[in-house]
Amino acid sequence: MKRTVRTAVSALAAAGLALGLGACSEAAEKAVDQVDKTVTESYEVTYEVGGKSVETIEFHAGDGSAMAPKVESEKKPTTPWKKTVKLHGIMPPAVMPVSLDPASLTCKVIYQGKVIKESKGEQAMAGGCVAVSPVVG
Repeated sequence: MKRTVRTAVSALAAAGLALGLGACSEAAEKAVDQVDKTVTESYEVTYEVGGKSVETIEFHAGDGSAMAPKVESEKKPTTPWKKTVKLHGIMPPAVMPVSLDPASLTCKVIYQGKVIKESKGEQAMAGGCVAVSPVVG
């Protein structure tokens, strides 16, 4: 390849790389902005628990961090039980009931009027209702 052609190709390649990096940098900046918004945005969910002989209900109530949410507890609640809480960012909404009669147990997580997680019976007893934060998606 002649020296002038090689120089021209190198210059074009460098210009293309610079443009590509600029576009990549812009995309990365948008991603960082989205993550920042997701981490700081707050939302409300309503937990519902039903069933017989419910001993305790543990739930994420909004304090703590997404990786270590503070868990609150209600002992011997009257069912049907309902609680609305304000969570933030990527913190998962979660409600975990414990019952002496797991067959009758139900739990739900409701966001903006829609059920985003629901469990019944043994499944509700074993894992409760844990959903993905609705502001993530």
